[in-house]
Amino acid sequence: MVADPLTTGLLGLGAMFVLILLQVPVGIAMGVVGVVGTGLIIGFGPALTLLATEPSAAMAAEGLAVIALFLLMGNLAHVGGLSDELYRLAYVFMGHRRGGLIFATIGACAGFGAVCGSSVATAATMARIALPQMLERGYAKSLAAGAIASGGTLGMIIPPSVVMILYAILTENSIIALFLAAVVPGLLAVVFYFVSVAIVVRLNPDAAPRAERADWAERRRVARSSWAIVLLAFVVSGGIYSGVFTVNEAAAVGASVALLLALFRRRLSRLSFLSCLGDTASNTGLIFIIIIGASVFSYFATLSGLPAATVAWIESLGLPPLMVIALLMVFYLILGSIFDTIAAMVLTLPFVYPLVTGLGYDPIWWGVVNVVVIELGMITPPIGINVFVLHGMAKDLPLGTIFRGVVPFVFADLARLIVLVLFPPLSLWLPAQLGWL
Repeated sequence: MVADPLTTGLLGLGAMFVLILLQVPVGIAMGVVGVVGTGLIIGFGPALTLLATEPSAAMAAEGLAVIALFLLMGNLAHVGGLSDELYRLAYVFMGHRRGGLIFATIGACAGFGAVCGSSVATAATMARIALPQMLERGYAKSLAAGAIASGGTLGMIIPPSVVMILYAILTENSIIALFLAAVVPGLLAVVFYFVSVAIVVRLNPDAAPRAERADWAERRRVARSSWAIVLLAFVVSGGIYSGVFTVNEAAAVGASVALLLALFRRRLSRLSFLSCLGDTASNTGLIFIIIIGASVFSYFATLSGLPAATVAWIESLGLPPLMVIALLMVFYLILGSIFDTIAAMVLTLPFVYPLVTGLGYDPIWWGVVNVVVIELGMITPPIGINVFVLHGMAKDLPLGTIFRGVVPFVFADLARLIVLVLFPPLSLWLPAQLGWL
């Protein structure tokens, strides 16, 4: 047992960042530091019990099952061809405008994000579907790639969102309240992206040539053929917000409907089904390791008194609450450009959450703002995970080209972030109206 838990907490925090920079997986780094730090404070006997209690608690948590089910639903929806149909639907209605394929891609990203809840999966899917279409029609490589990398981030804010589910679980807030609070910010994201594209193509018309206008007969035909994606979105979102399903039930029903649709369309083979299960299992396992590591580290951080000391130090500075939020935004932009998005949120929650709620801000509002900042980190250098996903799927596109293409969307996200911070009712109005606040 050590004399100064706070010093141990600071040393542990530094050690964790060193391990992460040494390429140790985030969940493992947090878990190791949490156990060792707890052992130094209260003894290694009690500390080692965390290796049993935290994993068993995570595996037994019913709320965490929703992550695996939503990931499975997204994988099955892609195998069933729903993402292709969604893109075609957006294209026939918007493709004839200058930059129309960009608008269609962003709209399809929002729609697919509402089905799969994953930004990386959304970006990867649209890279397969939309990128060849845009490059074939003469769109600038930077703008096409930037739209896909940025549009993929909509998977984090458009409900259901895996990151929002994690935030709700780790902070013990309502998942449905968070989903409702994200609806208006999600729509704002699409609008701000549309405006940024409109400005870019107006300044540089050659970057986005016009496509042929589809007639109404073609639009009706494509709309009728897209019934499956509409059905899946209606069942999941309608079931959650109407109160027919809990979030867990909606995820299970959504995965079942996606499976039935893939079978009905004869798109699901034994090999593709096993691939869906494998992808879902590996991604779920990765998230569970992060959750378990975060739980162990959070126990150690609380025991050391580091979160309380951080809050007390910032309060002693006498800064206005809005200035504190602004500093946190800058901190997250830097952190999000270095660390994986889920890791950036999980690492900081033990310190930032009590600080923000202690300043009197609503935890649901902060959850939305937190996700929006993390979104931005997915497309900012030097990491920008969505940029690297896109580069991995289109190796002929240099990273510099993709990063250049995301610049207009970064400005759009910054503008949206400022609006959400200055006007919290934009996030809180809908859940309040429906009785979730």
